[in-house]
Formats: sequence, structure tokens, C-alpha cells
Amino acid sequence: MAASQRIITDAKVLVTGGAGFIGSNLIDTLLKQNNEVVCLDNFSTGKKENIEHNLNNPHFNLIEGDIRDLNTCKKASQGIDYILHQAALGSVPRSIEDPITTNEVNISGFLNMLLAAKEANVKRFVYAASSSTYGDHPDLPKQEDKIGKPLSPYAVTKYVNELYASVFSKTYGLETIGLRYFNVFGRRQDPNGAYAAVIPKFINTLVHLEPPTINGDGRTSRDFTYIDNVIQINQLAAVVTDKNAINKVYNVAYGDRISLIEMLELLKNTLSKYEPQILKIKPNFGPERKGDVKHSQADISLARNLLGYQPTHDFESGIKNYVDWFWEHK
Repeated sequence: MAASQRIITDAKVLVTGGAGFIGSNLIDTLLKQNNEVVCLDNFSTGKKENIEHNLNNPHFNLIEGDIRDLNTCKKASQGIDYILHQAALGSVPRSIEDPITTNEVNISGFLNMLLAAKEANVKRFVYAASSSTYGDHPDLPKQEDKIGKPLSPYAVTKYVNELYASVFSKTYGLETIGLRYFNVFGRRQDPNGAYAAVIPKFINTLVHLEPPTINGDGRTSRDFTYIDNVIQINQLAAVVTDKNAINKVYNVAYGDRISLIEMLELLKNTLSKYEPQILKIKPNFGPERKGDVKHSQADISLARNLLGYQPTHDFESGIKNYVDWFWEHK
């Protein structure tokens, strides 16, 4: 596939959850590539400041609404070529505390979007799936066709998304591709709040010269994935023409893993160019979180082979970019 065919261009794209961390980064890229972009967000976790710079762009349209409302989903999907569905209530701990709302947004809302996509005859429905779907399956690296039992309500909802997408493909002919994100990080990721992801949380804590708290012994490992890799694969999934690549689910990661303690050391070293004091900070250790998977690493060969996915950023280069951005915007 030629480079020009590997991006979304001259199309009308709906990004649900477009004011969120991943959604807003997708929107920026899509607008640079000569697309008309519709953003659907209810601002429950997304932030207006993430899309503010696009509000006066004539090629950008914001619909403030909730995916739990079917009519809103139908309105947003009118005339759309591709849907990049990012809207969801993330976080394993949040789902354990409030499984009902997580279910309503992530399953009922997802079903609304599938139905709206089908009725609007969109070309393709690309959606954010999750590595949490692997559950208690022990194998590493994780391969798409080998999953275990989910360990949290959040994981259940993301697996149900895959099942619904498969049914809509088989029953209604809707082209779908699921992207199982592995711990995405990067610019605009929210460092605050009870459910903040670990990397922005740690950076924010270190910047304030405070000790971060590691859940468990620090040996828990993750396949942390830089935002630019995620932007790349969303586009590849939308435009791929190989029939064998469609109606599948893919791992989205770098394909490596790093322990939380190693990750913290790299963060400290990277941040120390701005504030040398950070090198002296020692972490606190707390109990392991319920529902957490101990180790996570993706096999990305399926995405490489069928979508042409080539991650451009490993963990270190992603962290360097993110730390620079964070320091500039703090």
C-alpha cells in the first residue's frame, strides 16, 4: 500500500470521544490531512480545552452529546465515511466502583453507535478495544486469538464490544475493526483525578517533587504505547482494502514491556534535565489494585502483516516527547 493510501484524506470522519486524550490527537491529525471532522463528546472525561484550537476551523464540527442517546448517535453519523469510536468510560478501578455506568456507556453506547453506523452506511467502523480483554490468560506475548476470563467490569464491557462488532459484521455487513490498546500514553493525557493513568500521574507527582506510589512491588510490567503509534493504526484500520484484514481485532502496542520500577527510573532520568532534584525521589509502595493484570505485552505481528502497522516510537522516544510536551504545558 502506497504511503498516500495509508492515511485518511478527503473524507468525512466522526471521532466519538473526540475531546479526550486519544480522540483529540486523532482529530488534529485528520484535520491536517484535508478531512471534514465531526467530534461527538459529552465532556464527562474529555475536555473542551483539548479541541478549543479547532473550534473555528470550518472543517470541524462539535456535537456535544452522549452516545447513550441513540438519536444523537444517528445525527452524528449522517454523511460520515469513517467512524473512529473512542468514546468510553475507561479505568478498571472506576468500573469496579461503578459497574452500572461503565456498562451503560461502554456497551449500550457502543451498540447505539454500531446501529447508527449501519443505518448511515458508513464505510468502516474502527473502535477502541482493550488489552484488558486478555484477562487471566497467562501467555506472553498476548496473541489476539487467545484470551482468558475478564478480571473487571471494564474488561467485560470491552470484550462485549468485540462480540457485538463481530455480530454486526456478520449479520448486517458493517465493516468493523477493533484495536486492542495497550496502555497508551502521550500529550494531553490527564494527570489528575482518581482514575489518571500511571505515566501522567507519575510525571505530575515527580514534577511537584513528591514521591509517586507504585501499586504492588514494582515488578508489574506493561507494554506502554505512544500516542503516535495509535494515530497511525487507526488510519491504517480505516483505509485498509485487503478483505482478510477487515472484521478483525488487533493489538495496538510497541511489542515490548517494561516494569513499573524501570519505567519510573526512566521518567526520573528524562525529567532530571529540567529539574535535577527529581533524581533523588524514591517511590512509595502500596497494595496491588484489584482487577489488574500482572504482566502485559503484545504480539503485534498480525497488525504488521495485515495492516502494515510499523510503530514509529518505542517507549524511550515516546517518553522523551511526552516529558518535553508536559514540561512545556505544565
